[in-house]
Amino acid sequence: MSRRTISLAVMAGILVLVLWAAPTALLLVFAGILVAVFLTGGGDRLAAWLHLPKTGGLALFVVLLIAVFSVFWIVAAPFLAEQADQLWTQVPEALRTLRERLQAYSWSRELLQDVEASEVASQATSSGMSAVSMVTGIVVSLGNAVIVLFLGLYLAINPGSYVTGFAFLFDPALRPRVRMMMREAGVALRGWIGAQLVSMTAVGVLTWLGLWFLGVPLAPVLGLLAGLFAFIPNLGPLLGALPAVLLAFTDGWYLAVQVVILVLAVQTVESYMITPTLQKETVDLPPALTIAVQLFFGLLFGTLGLALATPFAAAMLRVTRIFYVKGYLDTRPAAERMGEATAGPA
Repeated sequence: MSRRTISLAVMAGILVLVLWAAPTALLLVFAGILVAVFLTGGGDRLAAWLHLPKTGGLALFVVLLIAVFSVFWIVAAPFLAEQADQLWTQVPEALRTLRERLQAYSWSRELLQDVEASEVASQATSSGMSAVSMVTGIVVSLGNAVIVLFLGLYLAINPGSYVTGFAFLFDPALRPRVRMMMREAGVALRGWIGAQLVSMTAVGVLTWLGLWFLGVPLAPVLGLLAGLFAFIPNLGPLLGALPAVLLAFTDGWYLAVQVVILVLAVQTVESYMITPTLQKETVDLPPALTIAVQLFFGLLFGTLGLALATPFAAAMLRVTRIFYVKGYLDTRPAAERMGEATAGPA
């Protein structure tokens, strides 16, 4: 067995072992890589515009991000926090209103009885642990967020050393190709992040303006939720629109239907106009493939896997197209081509 085969087998074994023992850690590392790609992308653009070294552009970009978040926290956070508190209190009321209206139909009464029975059973088995699990989940989430941010920052400061170090784990004959694959994956991730940020902004603004025009309460915070959930393509905007639909139900079915139409219109504009235009030069993810990968990652790794499924698919699709399809399947050995030429037509 050659060293090349052994190195590939060892790396495949390590990957399987990590996926089996600590899949969350692997997903957090990938999230840190996304943060690093975002920071290096913004830093490189500033460095090119201002004729700065890459480290200077990265430092300036980080400072600008801190300044933007600080201004947002001072100016907009109090208003959005108040709206979020109102949303927290109004959503249960909207659910009660929806339940009362569904009681008018026989098919929905039976469905509600089954749902209520399952809720009672789940509360009876987990009532004593709900508060503890909630606090634990918040602490773990905050800790993971801090780890991802620092990991992304360290990777962004000197990405080349980490790429070279990872390539050293393979056979010397494979190292140039591994470095090329990582560079192409970085190109795909950078394009996906840039397009996704624009899409998230467009979804948030369009949802906010549409809800404000329809007269739905708490339109700014609902638009912000829709924009944040748009990080998960296809499924995210629909999940982010659920609070808006519930609040609209409190004013009647007609307004709820209008909100649903608004959500579908925004989703159509984002999926078929904004995102394809922005991603056509770097990665073009088919919608069916995106949803399939999201479902697969969601079932295997939960919410975090669902959130990171699309950028992973974007990177893997670009690498597969360049190095497997074009570099291997579409490239036949010279001996095979000569054999076909000498054999002639059958």
